Amino acid sequence: MPEPKPGDLIEIFRPLYRHWAIYVGDGYVIHLAPPSEIAGAGAASIMSALTDKAIVKKELLCDVAGRDKYQVNNKHDKEYTPLPLNKIIQQAERLVGQEVLYRLTSENCEHFVNELRYGVPRSDQVRDAIKAVGFAGVGLAALGLVGVMLSRNKKQKQ
Repeated sequence: MPEPKPGDLIEIFRPLYRHWAIYVGDGYVIHLAPPSEIAGAGAASIMSALTDKAIVKKELLCDVAGRDKYQVNNKHDKEYTPLPLNKIIQQAERLVGQEVLYRLTSENCEHFVNELRYGVPRSDQVRDAIKAVGFAGVGLAALGLVGVMLSRNKKQKQ
């Protein structure tokens, strides 16, 4: 795994979701976390996502990741040009300690770090979850339609 560089996005693999932070140097990351988020809390921390407030925190990457694996993931560098490094770091540092609005679908930790790095608040986790729910809904509707057709067909034969 490459050593993180300031401005890198860090993807932390929690058991049920991905947590995101931005590396600011000297082992520290800045991330958006609900007030009840405990570093390294893993699966339990997903329950804290039900709040509407978050705190911008600066903590050691090893403490935030805990036992969870993590990686540098600047996955949108081909699509968006990263902002100047000094701007990314200054903006992130300026926000530390602030309480901000938190919405799982529109203002979560992934939106936060992407906005810092690229100026674009974006969450692929949310987009992928919405797609999955949409596909599941279409699948269930199709199964329901097949069920209705089979039921009618059975009634007609009787």
